[in-house]
Amino acid sequence: MLKSHNPNSVLIIGSGIAGLSLALKLAEHVSVTLLAKRGLLESNTRYAQGGIAAVLDPNDSIEQHVQDTLIAGDGLCDETAVRFTAQSGKHMIQELINLSVPFTPCNIDNEQDCALFPFHLTREGGHSHRRIIHAADHTGQSVQISLALKARQHPNIVILEHYTAVDLIHVNGRCVGAYALNQASDEFTTFAARAVVLATGGAGKVYLYTSNPDLATGDGIAMAWRAGCRVANMEFMQFHPTVLFHPSERAFLVSEAVRGEGGLLKRPDGTRFMPDYDAREELAPRDIVARAIDSEMKKLGCDHMWLDISHKPADFITSHFPTIYKRCFALGIDITKEPIPVVPAAHYTCGGVMTDLNAKTDLPNLYAIGEVAYTGLHGANRLASNSLLEALVFADAAYHDILQQIKTDTLLMPPALPDWDDSQVRPSPEQIMIAHDWDELRRVMWDYVGIVRTEKRLNRALKRTLVIREEIEEFYAHYELNTDFIELRNLALISELIIRSALARKESRGLHYIADYPNKQQDSQPTVMIPNNYMK
Repeated sequence: MLKSHNPNSVLIIGSGIAGLSLALKLAEHVSVTLLAKRGLLESNTRYAQGGIAAVLDPNDSIEQHVQDTLIAGDGLCDETAVRFTAQSGKHMIQELINLSVPFTPCNIDNEQDCALFPFHLTREGGHSHRRIIHAADHTGQSVQISLALKARQHPNIVILEHYTAVDLIHVNGRCVGAYALNQASDEFTTFAARAVVLATGGAGKVYLYTSNPDLATGDGIAMAWRAGCRVANMEFMQFHPTVLFHPSERAFLVSEAVRGEGGLLKRPDGTRFMPDYDAREELAPRDIVARAIDSEMKKLGCDHMWLDISHKPADFITSHFPTIYKRCFALGIDITKEPIPVVPAAHYTCGGVMTDLNAKTDLPNLYAIGEVAYTGLHGANRLASNSLLEALVFADAAYHDILQQIKTDTLLMPPALPDWDDSQVRPSPEQIMIAHDWDELRRVMWDYVGIVRTEKRLNRALKRTLVIREEIEEFYAHYELNTDFIELRNLALISELIIRSALARKESRGLHYIADYPNKQQDSQPTVMIPNNYMK
């Protein structure tokens, strides 16, 4: 067993935009240990195609950004958090520009005056103004690479790749470190730290179909819950309507622009269905399209629907959608001649670990930033491109709070910590249980806790999930752990939190649509869950 490289350091768990941006700031004042569950370049951030929302055009305003966010959040945003985030946007973008993130330069498109701002701003659903700064269609990847390069070069940052965090360590009411599994050696490491920051991303892998990478298993939310922290709004999972359905490619988004340019959604028999659901047909908002596809799949017993743009000229398709064309063609699908198999997929976790505006959780010395956190910004639905902004803003807030505590000596050195005790466990006799429970759990969540819910389905899902959790905890107590099992344990807990939160909300609002309660309630509040008490 190994101790932390430096117990005087700050431990950051997660290597996306939130974790890396915080690490670079803190490293100017204190040593930082950063754990990456995969390689340093692999995170949820890397797969963010769109951009970052911020008020950068003088013709735009903070108030407009605030109002757009509140409308998208469907009555459940914390307006203080919304204003705090929107007001910080311009400064956060300037920091990324200073770090050489290659944002797309401005071009004259008759909608943006390039003399006012040198980078191109686009507009996405829900925004009243052009305010999305981006690096072509690979913003997240460009940000990830830029930040990771700077972090690798910093002498005060120790980067440990392929480490799986297992649980937080808390002594005398404060967080003092964490246990993690070194995937290369199968050894557990005890990391002592003056402060611990969760930057572990969301929990999209709880569903059978997701746009998220495999690492999005809700680890930080699960660890914080087990350590006694409240979580909120776990019922609000955002689904993207059209992800490519293919056994070799389960996380490739098919852009909404395909529908915008005339793509038609069809049943297996070739008939259209969107006219039956909304007067705007294929151009209806994302949640309506996702529910329509889900409804058709359930009615017909199909595992996907079809998105067809083959009626357009081939050169139009290849010029407008070169990436989608190439990816599909490589898989044997020629979208100039045939439809694209698509399925809705879990995309973004709007709930998470409750924090204040300094990114502090309920457990002293523990912070949460990025998708793992519930700050109040998103409410019942996330406004497009607010997610990377939130990660930057609250990483900066955590930085200022931690720095202030370092300067005033209120961040105490951690005590001597016990090593991970695996003396009473034995090698697992078989791995099939893990694989079977992993598959069953995600199918239960997809079938019963997906885009359209009913109390009957939710109760059935809860009953099965509790059985799976009991099996998992029995295994946890007696057998050696590996990353697959640690992730399964976390996913099972996240599943239960999502189901219980969904059962508690007796209305349809934002991303939560339950057929038993199709209308909204007045004076609706966030769903807050408390460990050992469950509901507030």
